This record gives sequence, structure tokens and C-alpha cells, in this order.
Amino acid sequence: MKRSFFAPLALAVAATGAFGLSACNNKADDATESQADAVESAADATADAIDSAADNMSDNSSEAIMHGKADATRDMGKATAKALEEKADKQAGHP
Repeated sequence: MKRSFFAPLALAVAATGAFGLSACNNKADDATESQADAVESAADATADAIDSAADNMSDNSSEAIMHGKADATRDMGKATAKALEEKADKQAGHP
């Protein structure tokens, strides 16, 4: 049975996006940075789950593929968080 580990990440991103939209006030910079933290935390949690699943596999090549997916998930979370933080800085008028 194949199971997508990116679905929980997508759900977390959507939830934090809704949070970000609801917090459009003079604290938008802080809200966007909080959103970035939440996205990165969700990606890390998803990647940890992928790593745990990989550790329980008996096939080394499948395990390596899953660890690669976990690394990609972490990288995607970090990149998304960085983009959100840059957006927050831009909103706040920071160079």
C-alpha cells in the first residue's frame, strides 16, 4: 500500500496559510514569520515519520529511497520557510 507522506505537509501548509490570512493586521510580519516556523516544523515532523517508516523497511534500496524523500521534505520545508520569512521582511519594509 502506497501512502503519501506529503499529504500531511500540504494540510499543514494550508492550515498555516489560513492562519496567515486571518492575521492580516499591523503584526503581519510576525504572523508570516510564525507561519514560516509552522511550515518548517510540519515538514520536519513529516520527514521524521518518513524516516521512521524507512527504518522499518527490510529492503535497503527502498529504505534509501524513503530517506531521500525525508531529506527532500525537510529541504522543501526549509525553502518554503525561507521564502515566507523573506516575504515577511519585505512586508515590513526590511531590505
